[in-house]
Amino acid sequence: MIKEIPVTELSINQNAIIWDVRDVKAYAEGHIRGAKNQPLETINAELLATLSITQPIYVLCGGGTKAGKAAALIESLDSQREIVILTGGTRAAKAAGMVIEDNLTP
Repeated sequence: MIKEIPVTELSINQNAIIWDVRDVKAYAEGHIRGAKNQPLETINAELLATLSITQPIYVLCGGGTKAGKAAALIESLDSQREIVILTGGTRAAKAAGMVIEDNLTP
């Protein structure tokens, strides 16, 4: 099941699964706190099998296009899983003043 919530309404525990589905370079330049880089092309059934079915997967990208594709892919691989698209993505999070981390500073 795919749901959508604005990224600015994100309020989850620290063990949540949050995937930023952009490429490695875009992720390194800035991502929301707690997001793991999981580029769209790396999502597959084997990866999903390693995750608890009881935890929803939150997906986001820069603005929304890749997140929708990732959610559809996850649903096609595992239709029982809850998937939440964080609409607005990293750009909306940054514009709203949310904490944006980067991997560029040592």
